[in-house]
This record gives sequence, structure tokens and C-alpha cells, in this order.
Amino acid sequence: MMSNVLIREIPVSERPRERLVKYGAKSLSTEDLIAIIMKTGTRDYSSKYLASQVLKLVKSVPELKNITLSNLIKINGIGAVKAVEFMAALELGRRVYDAVPLENKLRFNSAQKIYKHFRSEMLGLNQEYFFCLYLDQNKHLIDKKLLFKGTLNKSLIHPREIFKWAYLSSAAYIICVHNHPSGSIIPSSEDINVTDCLVKIGKLQGIFVIDHIIIGSDNYYSFYENDALERN
Repeated sequence: MMSNVLIREIPVSERPRERLVKYGAKSLSTEDLIAIIMKTGTRDYSSKYLASQVLKLVKSVPELKNITLSNLIKINGIGAVKAVEFMAALELGRRVYDAVPLENKLRFNSAQKIYKHFRSEMLGLNQEYFFCLYLDQNKHLIDKKLLFKGTLNKSLIHPREIFKWAYLSSAAYIICVHNHPSGSIIPSSEDINVTDCLVKIGKLQGIFVIDHIIIGSDNYYSFYENDALERN
């Protein structure tokens, strides 16, 4: 087990921050990287010691993504602030490497690409998030809007808000996207009702809803791909 060596006892050139500046982040050990995230230790524990205790919670580096806030706080010397900052750093790293940018051109067969884009963004959310993607006449992406949060129902999803942004962006088509916190991708009766309502309004307005995609924990459901709405 690593001894509790204080950072000030380490030669300046060998300290994690200084080595990162001089040699780059890739030159540092996982323990050193965590020590930097911890910023400082406490009167009794150095940041490197705290980092070593974090690593004891897992068998391998990839398992760090499974660490919970409560597990971190149980480590002597890691309070709520350090634990929250560490969890935030983990989540930011995951999003950076998991995120798939939306392509400029989205067609009827773009559901899988849209799923890959939203998968990391919606992972772990405990309520439903409803997005709209606005496309021009050539199916080029104009804008992406988060419009509603909460349980999906017709009283929450206001068509006027959805189509207002379509008018403002001069959109010709709309793709709706929302998540199921349960992880299931099976459309609920409200999902179906909301989709039918938006499709009908879109036809009247000349701004067509061409898909509604439900994001689950490891898969998606596309109304278009399942012939659950009319193709425009």
C-alpha cells in the first residue's frame, strides 16, 4: 500500500501538475490524474493518497465509470465537494469520448445516427427530455432544441412551442427525440398520442414530422422505421 507522502515532500519536477505541464497528460499515471482532480489533500491525507484510495474501489480503470458519489464520500479525506468534482470530471470525460456529432444531412434513415448522438447525452437521466431537430427542405439540420422535461403527455408537449421554432428557423421537417428513463424503448400510449397529434398538426402547417425516436438504455425505437407514422 502506498504511504501517505505529502505533495510538498515530492520534488517539484516530479509533482503531478508540473509533470502534466512539462510532459502532457498522457505521461501521468491514473493515480496522478486523480490526484490533480482532487486538487489538494487534507491535513492528514495527501491528494496522491486519496487517489490511491479511489483506485482501490475498482479492479481496473474502466470500472471508474461505475463509482458512485456515496462510495467516494466514504473515503476518509474525500468530502462532498471533492466527490462531486470527481463525478463531474468522469461524466465530462465520458461525454467527450462517447458523443457522436449530428451530421448536417439527416434523412428518413438517420434514426441510428441520431440515437448514437443522444445516447450519451441521455444516459442516466431520471426524467424524460424532449428534443426537436429542425431540418430544411433538403433535410439539412438547422437547429436542435430541448423543449420539454418531465413525463411525456399531451398536456406537457405544446405543439405551438414545437412549431414556433419551426417557423422561426424556416424548417420544413421535424424529427422528435425523447428518452425513457426506464431504459425501455416500447412506445407508451402517450408517446403514440403525442406523435399522432404532432403529425396531424404538421400536415396542416406544411411542416412535416418525419420521425419520433425513443432513446432507451442501449437501443432505440423509430416510429418511421416501424411504420408507425406516415412517410412524407
